[in-house]
Amino acid sequence: MMTTFATLSPSSTFMISPFIRTLKNPTKTLPHFKRSSTLTLSATLSTPTTTTTSSLQKPVSDSVQTFWQWLKDEGVVSSKTPVKPAVVPEGLGLVAQKDLARNEVVLEVPKRLWINPDAVAASEIGSVCSGLKPWLSVALFLIREKMKNDTSWRYYLDVLPEYTNSTIFWSEEELAELQGTQLLSTTLSVKDYVQNEFLKVEEEIITPNKQLFPSPITPDDFFWAFGILRSRAFSRLRGQNLVLIPLADLINHSSSITTEDHAWEIKGAAGLFSWDTLFSLRTPVSVKAGEQVMIQYDINKSNADLALDYGFIESKPDRNAFTLTLEISESDPFFGDKLDIAESNGFGETAYFDIVLDRQVPPSMLQYLRLVALGGTDAFLLESIFRNSIWGHLDLPISRANEELICKVVRDACKSALSGYHTTIEEDEKLKGEKLDPRLEIAVGIRQGEKKVLQQIDEIFKDRESELNELEYYQERRLKDLGLCGEQGEIIFWEPK
Repeated sequence: MMTTFATLSPSSTFMISPFIRTLKNPTKTLPHFKRSSTLTLSATLSTPTTTTTSSLQKPVSDSVQTFWQWLKDEGVVSSKTPVKPAVVPEGLGLVAQKDLARNEVVLEVPKRLWINPDAVAASEIGSVCSGLKPWLSVALFLIREKMKNDTSWRYYLDVLPEYTNSTIFWSEEELAELQGTQLLSTTLSVKDYVQNEFLKVEEEIITPNKQLFPSPITPDDFFWAFGILRSRAFSRLRGQNLVLIPLADLINHSSSITTEDHAWEIKGAAGLFSWDTLFSLRTPVSVKAGEQVMIQYDINKSNADLALDYGFIESKPDRNAFTLTLEISESDPFFGDKLDIAESNGFGETAYFDIVLDRQVPPSMLQYLRLVALGGTDAFLLESIFRNSIWGHLDLPISRANEELICKVVRDACKSALSGYHTTIEEDEKLKGEKLDPRLEIAVGIRQGEKKVLQQIDEIFKDRESELNELEYYQERRLKDLGLCGEQGEIIFWEPK
């Protein structure tokens, strides 16, 4: 898919068009995506994640009871296990069977029950999947095992959901509620990606190996597996960047838990006579008997990320973020110099900046904006003599023309983006007071959150526009350094004695 980016140049050329923003992936070996929109924005508001207690518990299904018995037979759980699956508002969750202290281990699952690329390699399809991306091989494994009647993974697969509220499972009508949002662009990009990967795998792996894949595999099967991996796979494990852990993956997210520390770890041999590695899950906070044990999925994800990966959003302001995408245009007469400066300071031809609600814009964003807009009488700063110092100069206003240009471009982009939504913030606020379908509730929160961040960005640069005459620019600072300008900006003339 061809992608164009927002570009800024001294001639005021600025294109607002779809871009793709990198998602902070829960699993490093799953594909990374970038969100789309203008100068860009990725915000999201939302519904709070609920912590639950025993008063809300209902009897679990037969499949969950059978799953628990299977884990008992495998020696993973017993009557003394501190947690047990239960029906909770989120669906299924892990509920404490006794009072638990902070950082207490609640369960341990041996590696022989993990589903990861190693499990695929050891299976019947291991040889034909060896050249695939890890997530593709695990996805094929999940689909194939789900279709088999005699699989040893049957009891685990039977408790997995057929879908979540992730936006990849939304209908066209539901996605229409995301009109104008970055999340819509990201979701469509993800769906295109998964569809294309399916077609390649179908042609290269499935069709030539009908004996290994006797049952038809559809795009819907592929999306199911992708959704399962994106929402349930654990990451940042020692040597394990793509792994499903039965039972442990029932643990739900809590917005009230603000740390990811100590939630899980990989342990060595389970005991004196066992060489199996263990996945150890801990409770990051103390929990009373009958309450749900929960963790923080990812403290840095925006609501758009949460909606795409898991199918929920939060109401915390700092989950609302909008991604601003800037590019040094190849048509810029100073393209080479600007790219060299950008790369010397950790950026590239294109740069992405997440703007979070109620927070200041990143200082480096202003530096990059000033660099991209640099031209005219300010272009001398691009000369090699300034190469080691220019980034520091860009930390402060360069000239009135430069600062005015970046304000105009950013504000115009914000207004253009805001015009793309089919509702206002006030209309979204009114809808939030009603009883909404969970997916519509997500859409409303996403829309409202993005618009709030856009308005915030616009207000920041509006205020900056009003200060243009009061700002101190490079030439004035330089004259002061040379002692040729007074504190009030007056030129000092030196007369010979």
